[in-house]
Amino acid sequence: MSWPPGSKNYDTRRARLRKDAERSGISDQDANTVADEELQEGEERRSRGPRTERGRGPKGERPENTG
Repeated sequence: MSWPPGSKNYDTRRARLRKDAERSGISDQDANTVADEELQEGEERRSRGPRTERGRGPKGERPENTG
């Protein structure tokens, strides 16, 4: 699951990834890069939209019903 940058969950996950990278012998500065890249890869797996009809909003305001 992905969280927006700056959120508490994002920061917690980033700190854990940095710590894991540092323990495996990666320098402090490179650990930042590794953590950021891994979190951004997770963005690709994020949901791309609502999963239910209700999540798409009121019927009269949906893009396919306007025009």
